[in-house]
Amino acid sequence: MYAKVENNVIVKANSSLASFNKAAPSWSAEQLAANGIYEVVYDNTNLKDSRFYINGAESFTFANDTVTASYTAAVGKALDDVNEVDEEGNALLDDDSVQVVTPGLKTNEKNKIKAQAAGLLQSTDWYVVRNAESSTAIPANVSTFRTAVRTKSNEIEASIDGAASVEAVEALFTYTTGADDVASRPLGEWPKL
Repeated sequence: MYAKVENNVIVKANSSLASFNKAAPSWSAEQLAANGIYEVVYDNTNLKDSRFYINGAESFTFANDTVTASYTAAVGKALDDVNEVDEEGNALLDDDSVQVVTPGLKTNEKNKIKAQAAGLLQSTDWYVVRNAESSTAIPANVSTFRTAVRTKSNEIEASIDGAASVEAVEALFTYTTGADDVASRPLGEWPKL
């Protein structure tokens, strides 16, 4: 990202040098600066994982021949589901007269876990279908795996439900490296077949 500065004021920011001048991509850093064009330096201090947070607005400052992009403080996403209301505070209903609900972070993360579990089970679903259609036994290791996936999914969902804050939900998914140089997260890993 680059910014054009005139009279110590940023007048334009763009990712393409050519947007400032067709010849600019071939200019040296000194030529760019002489024309008031600076590469933007990012201060990501306030940026957080957008899976869990709504990041603040980006703003640009110019000082000491440097254009800096920074962000206002990130805000945690709504943890729990929200029943929507209209301007008068009445329940907002859909066309079928059902309460409109905006899913919160916990619901969204649990839905992702359910989808991951379904994806893991999908490769062995044919064993279940074959068993239902022809009574052919499901191999023991496949049954064990399928049970372990469902158990792990339930454990992860319970951990998400038990998290008291956005930070706590984020921590569940955060990998750390222990003294043994092995990366792990509080949720653990999915079983393997």
